[in-house]
Amino acid sequence: MSAVNTQPTVLPAEPVKAPHKPLVVIGSGGSPFALRLRDVWEYRELFYFLVWRDVKVRYKQTLLGAAWAIIQPLMTMLIFTIIFGRLAGISSDGHPYPVFSYAGLLPWQFFSAALGAASNSLINSSAMVRKVYFPRLVLPVSAVLAGLVDFAIAFVVLLGLMLFYQVVPTLAVLLLPLFLLQAVITAIGVGLWLSAVNARYRDVRHAVPFIVQFWLFATPVVYPSSLLSEPWRTLFGLNPMAGVVEGFRWALLGSAPPSGMIAFSALISLVLLVSGLFYFQSVERKFADVI
Repeated sequence: MSAVNTQPTVLPAEPVKAPHKPLVVIGSGGSPFALRLRDVWEYRELFYFLVWRDVKVRYKQTLLGAAWAIIQPLMTMLIFTIIFGRLAGISSDGHPYPVFSYAGLLPWQFFSAALGAASNSLINSSAMVRKVYFPRLVLPVSAVLAGLVDFAIAFVVLLGLMLFYQVVPTLAVLLLPLFLLQAVITAIGVGLWLSAVNARYRDVRHAVPFIVQFWLFATPVVYPSSLLSEPWRTLFGLNPMAGVVEGFRWALLGSAPPSGMIAFSALISLVLLVSGLFYFQSVERKFADVI
């Protein structure tokens, strides 16, 4: 008789399926000229924290705090009024010179402060750049947006000056946000260029104050652009801040709008923004090595 097999039959075990995990590919990020703005949107919460950090650090351990946002343009306006308005007798297009100069100083102070902060944004956050991944574009853009807080505070003083001198704005005041947007675009565009170059060549931090000082007198802050005749007045729009300053005065004070110069300067602002975006992201991958 044959022996009966009493051993249990062992069936082959089914393979255990590993839990599904998303595939993450780490690469060079494609073309160096791709804008990759979707990555920036995914880190949008980082904008809030960086802007809030810059606002808090700016006036930390100061006696006057945010009052410096008012003191700086107000004192500059008083000096300009005495020197250029009284002594030099520069035209103000029929408007009170204090209001005329402050309306020009307001966007200029925002632009100059934003330019300085954006150009040094990568250097000031070098530890983050070397250790943590995030779109580097966040740093200069957040530095520019933080300046809007000071702008809003200083804008209250301008409203007080207009009330004191009984200057009533026209319906053109509804276009004021567009000129503020142009100032932001210009600051971001130039700031992207300077911050990217500053990451490699530290001469930029020494050159920026000189650039800002020269740019101030090349912008119709203390004088009106009406001193120039056409076509030079339109060509003055090669300076994008010239259109911003004159646009502010037109929107707030009702000055004659230099439409050609304003349109030309808006085009230059867009060119600076787009070219700055492409250049910044084309060299972004090298920041961690050179900072």
